[in-house]
Amino acid sequence: MPKYASLVNIRKDFQNVQELTSIWGDIRAELEEHDAHLEETYAILGEYDFLLIIDAPDRDDVYKASMAIERHGLDLQTMEIVPTDEFATLVDDL
Repeated sequence: MPKYASLVNIRKDFQNVQELTSIWGDIRAELEEHDAHLEETYAILGEYDFLLIIDAPDRDDVYKASMAIERHGLDLQTMEIVPTDEFATLVDDL
């Protein structure tokens, strides 16, 4: 199943950190409805607030998953990712 990375910024004002962390359970449940799986989440320093790693069968499902996440007050930049071993095989063919 393809993997996608989403760089996330918080758009909504949350009352406290606990409220922010409580949305991840809801997000995981919604993604499952769109045949996507939130594999990993990271809080990050810098230009973005979070990094999400999502498994989804195809691009259409990850679009639906991204829109579901954005309904929770988060902005996403999502891109398909490929393991470096697979990338190396691709480069070997050139």
